[in-house]
Amino acid sequence: MRASLAHRRAFCQRSGQDWKALGEPGAGRDQAASTTETVARTRRGPGRPPSMEVNFGITLRGPAEPIPDQDARRVSRMRRLARARLNHCGLASMTDPVTLVVSELVTNAIMHSGGTQVGFRMQLRDGLLYLAVGSDAPGKPAVRKPNDEAEHGRGLQLVEFVVLGSGGVWGISDDGAAVWCLFPAKGEDR
Repeated sequence: MRASLAHRRAFCQRSGQDWKALGEPGAGRDQAASTTETVARTRRGPGRPPSMEVNFGITLRGPAEPIPDQDARRVSRMRRLARARLNHCGLASMTDPVTLVVSELVTNAIMHSGGTQVGFRMQLRDGLLYLAVGSDAPGKPAVRKPNDEAEHGRGLQLVEFVVLGSGGVWGISDDGAAVWCLFPAKGEDR
C-alpha cells in the first residue's frame, strides 16, 4: 500500500518533523542537464540540511529494446553514492536497506519511465532520511502482484517491505514522476 500525502504528514507529525520542510519528490531537479551529463550537488550552509541531488540522462528506447550498458551502470553508481553519503552522515548501519531501495527505484526509473532524465535525491533532516527517485516522464508506478513464474514485477513490493520494515513510509508523487521514501535515521551517532 503506498502512502498518501496524509500518511506522510502523519508520519512526520508522529516524529515531530515538518513534512513540508523536506520538499516535494523530484523538486529541484535540473531539467537543463544534458542526456549524458551527471550533476551532483551537496547543499550545505547555515540552516540548510545535508542534501544530495544527482541527475543523469538515459537513452530513449522502446519497450522491447534492451537497456544500454551505460544506463545499467547508473544503478551501481547510485548505490555507491548512497553508501558514501550514509557513511558521511554517520548512518552506515542503514546501508543495506537504503541501497536496496535505491537499486530498485533507479532500476525502475531507467526501465519503465519512458523518459530521458532520472533524478535521485537524498536528504537528512531532523532525524529523517528522505529519498526520491524520479524521471522527466510522469507515469503510473504501482505495486504489482506477479505470478510465481514471473521474472519481473516485484520491485515496488520489495521497496514497500524494506521501507515499512525499517519503520518508514513511502509513496508516489501526485504526477507519478517520482517515488519517495522516508526512513527514521538510525546510526552510530543517532
